[in-house]
Amino acid sequence: MRRLAVLVSGRGSNLQALLDAIDAGSLDAEIVGVFSDRLNAPALERVAQDLRWSRDAKSYAPRVEFDDELADAIEAVRPDWVLCAGYLRLLDASFVARFRGRLLNIHPSLLPAYRGLKTHARAIADGATEHGASVHFVSPELDAGAVIAQATVPVLPDDTPDALADRVLAAEHPLLVAVTGLAVAGRIAEQDEQAWLDGYPLLRPLLVDSAGISPTP
Repeated sequence: MRRLAVLVSGRGSNLQALLDAIDAGSLDAEIVGVFSDRLNAPALERVAQDLRWSRDAKSYAPRVEFDDELADAIEAVRPDWVLCAGYLRLLDASFVARFRGRLLNIHPSLLPAYRGLKTHARAIADGATEHGASVHFVSPELDAGAVIAQATVPVLPDDTPDALADRVLAAEHPLLVAVTGLAVAGRIAEQDEQAWLDGYPLLRPLLVDSAGISPTP
């Protein structure tokens, strides 16, 4: 059974999707630690006390001291994969280097569009007709690692950022579970800054919808 470390900053709905999939037997993995840059992140309440690790990242100076302590704590639980599931802090390059190739992030946009924050408002402001979420390998550059899979949602004419965010979040949960399933099955890898599936490079991200995973046309 593959060991997962999960990084969180907020409510933890993506973490809950992973926990539910594990409980249902559809994800053959165990969560061995949940780590946060916020002392009272609600996501921490979703797991037992002995799985929680949190610090006030803003109290660290320089910034790298927090990431070094976080990396040491993660290494101590011996994870096979490290998942950023609603983790809102940019990871230091030295942290990424320690876990490169087994470090995944879910981001609320169809990368490479809308890296960073406030993705839903930016999509609406641009008049985009399609939005969504991506799971990608983490690289030192913000939201720039190789994309593995995406889920799409329409942008409706009367959308607000909050309404669009809710719709994207509903798509994030099966997307993250599906890609984590590929990871724990040993089917995905990062090589030469490109995502690979079953030993072949992915020329385009996979698509995840209600029917599951499928290649893009």
